[in-house]
Amino acid sequence: MKTRKLGNSGLIVSELCLGTMNFGMADWGIDAAASRKVIDAYLDAGGNFIDTADVYSAGESERICGEALKGKRDSVVVATKGHFPVVPVFGEPPKHANAFGSTRRHLTAALEDSLRRLQTDYIDLYQVHCWDAHTPIEETLSTLDSFVRTGKVRYVGLSNFDAWQIVEARQLCMRHGWEPFITAQMQYSLACRDIERSIVDVCERYHIGLLPWSPLGGGILTGKYSREGKGPDGARFEAVDEDNEWRKAFVNERNFDIAEKLTEIARKMETAPATLAIAWILQRPMISSVIIGPKSVDQLHDNLAACDIQFAEKDLNDITRLSRPRLGYPEKFIMHNARNSMRF
Repeated sequence: MKTRKLGNSGLIVSELCLGTMNFGMADWGIDAAASRKVIDAYLDAGGNFIDTADVYSAGESERICGEALKGKRDSVVVATKGHFPVVPVFGEPPKHANAFGSTRRHLTAALEDSLRRLQTDYIDLYQVHCWDAHTPIEETLSTLDSFVRTGKVRYVGLSNFDAWQIVEARQLCMRHGWEPFITAQMQYSLACRDIERSIVDVCERYHIGLLPWSPLGGGILTGKYSREGKGPDGARFEAVDEDNEWRKAFVNERNFDIAEKLTEIARKMETAPATLAIAWILQRPMISSVIIGPKSVDQLHDNLAACDIQFAEKDLNDITRLSRPRLGYPEKFIMHNARNSMRF
């Protein structure tokens, strides 16, 4: 793995970040022993950037990472997130009305809990896991600034914000001298390029590094799903469920077309479709690191191979053109009338 700067900071991170949402997840993840093997293999391969969150498996992911990093903490950049309620099953209601959101009270408590589970006295990158329309953004930003000033957090980032929300947060930080967001952790893959409508441009303007999550489009880009929508045993979207909107966002005809083209190119290059999907993102603008989520050491090695991929120009253009996002107004109007060529 090569290294890159983390956003507009001097911090150096691996171009692939080890995502840990699978760790300790009973339904479709892996247990602590398997998680430890993946962490050790990632570190042995030269990786230095691990991303987790308090909400992943109700804190178990953070606990696994904390145990695995004993004696290695100084050499690893640790990122975690706060906002959602930490409950046994994601989506369940919080324990009480204030155990949720990006308020000063909840984020302060969430940070202390994360520090305890990770067995560390500081977090390298602390990220707000989602925009909170209920809480004034000034409250959230000033709270994050206080975390940095006390030394419990080194840098701050955002996740799952809209473009205008990123801009507003950035402008407020400039006005008040608060610590700015240096990263944006957003869903981004060949199967979902929605952030190219406006968020990528905002990140370029403010030098915010992108940390794409779900680079394999929920697994659809690996080629493991059939046209009928059936997935392999243990997959997140194993069974066909017409009521699952999240599943339908990934498992659909458009994405099957993209996955088949990716598989065709992969056969020609004698590599895995997953490898190519990650390699494509690594070549996009403003990428600080791509968050991978391997469930085994073998999957990790397929992901790591993306760092050495060189696309033929035609293959790269074909897959980029096939997966381009559907633009609406005003994006389509602006693109059509732009003076310079767009990258879509």
